[in-house]
Amino acid sequence: MTANPLDLLPELLILAGAVTGLLTGLVAPRHRQRIVAWICGLALAGAAAATVAVLGAPGMTAFDAYAVDPLTDAARLIVALATLFTLCLAAGWARGNSRETEVYTLILLSALGTVLMAGAGDLLVLVAAYLLASIPAYALAGFAKDAPGTEAALKYYLMGAFLGVLMLAGVTITYGAAGATSYAGLRAPVAGVILLLAGLLFKAGGVPAHFWVPDVTEGASRPVAAFVTTVPKIGAFVALFRLSGSAFQEPDLLAVVAVATMTLGNLAAFSQDNVRRLLAYSTISQAGYLLVPVAVAGRTDLAEPALLFYLAAYAVTNLGAFAVVAATGLDNLRDYAGLARRSPWAAFALVTCLLGLIGTPPTAVFLGKLLMLAAAWDGGYAWLAVVAAANTVASVFYNVRWIRPVFALEGTGTPVVGWQAQVAAVASVVLGMAGGIVLLIP
Repeated sequence: MTANPLDLLPELLILAGAVTGLLTGLVAPRHRQRIVAWICGLALAGAAAATVAVLGAPGMTAFDAYAVDPLTDAARLIVALATLFTLCLAAGWARGNSRETEVYTLILLSALGTVLMAGAGDLLVLVAAYLLASIPAYALAGFAKDAPGTEAALKYYLMGAFLGVLMLAGVTITYGAAGATSYAGLRAPVAGVILLLAGLLFKAGGVPAHFWVPDVTEGASRPVAAFVTTVPKIGAFVALFRLSGSAFQEPDLLAVVAVATMTLGNLAAFSQDNVRRLLAYSTISQAGYLLVPVAVAGRTDLAEPALLFYLAAYAVTNLGAFAVVAATGLDNLRDYAGLARRSPWAAFALVTCLLGLIGTPPTAVFLGKLLMLAAAWDGGYAWLAVVAAANTVASVFYNVRWIRPVFALEGTGTPVVGWQAQVAAVASVVLGMAGGIVLLIP
């Protein structure tokens, strides 16, 4: 155990970026609040660099309640880069807003809570991190102050608050039964497990705590929708992985939740004509796939690399798809007709990201799903691997529904301007190819 604050340098840099940005925004002229985006971006870049500098270091526990290990380092890096990408998306949307500073600082605070969820080694730290990741996100969902955003924020808050209370009740029951809140050696009773899962599945977007996902994705602004369906999942799944290896001793329960989540997400996506709701249900199905390595944690050595690589692959691919939606400003499938003709690069990015979400080679999610299936098989859950593969085939149909009009000859619209989606698409392919090469090296 260590009590050196520098062991938490990435977290401190994110916090410093949020505080410095907020103070700068208080004194900066309204037309120059863009400087806050640069401050927050530099803080995230610094956090990513600080994480890279300590990769491979021996794992340890900071302040007897926070794990500094490869799981935390991976979450730090993925969250920092994904949040930096989100800032690039949000900058155009927030420009000129009288509260532009608050957009960037709220994003950073929610990202900080996500990292803390991933590194928490104590249930009380987990609850505090859950609140820090959630409350700024509620404000972001309703930031535009329009009717859809207000409705989305209200639903998001009510469900988050309700499931957060259940999670806190789970902590209470677990403490009463085990006499401790530290993950080390913790054995939660079944009631405590179920209640703890309530809060974590809310952040992960898994069944039965998934109801907020489509409504918030449709009602909030596009950059916020990209953020809340991507970044908080990272901390939630790492926290679930830690607990499944210690406090949770019900892998069958997690496997059933994984099947329900991936199946419901795919089935609900079939009939969606609104692309934001389609992506929302797609993210729910992806949560089901991500629950597979969580269910086999401790049963195979493939579980941890499968989860971490899949999280990185999902983050870049999902953000890329949302970047196209943000750049086009189009929410209906039929409005994408002829996109390949008027904006070839935007069409390339969209098709690459949608094929990536299916799990088509050589994208990163393909390799993530391959590792996930191998982990399930090696962990003694061959039936779960079969169900996940069947769901992957099912996801082809609704993604192709979106791809088909992109190449239609008809359709009108203005060319799309935006580089973020292209960067994400290329990153997804490069990550998939690089990961494949690494796996082939003996």
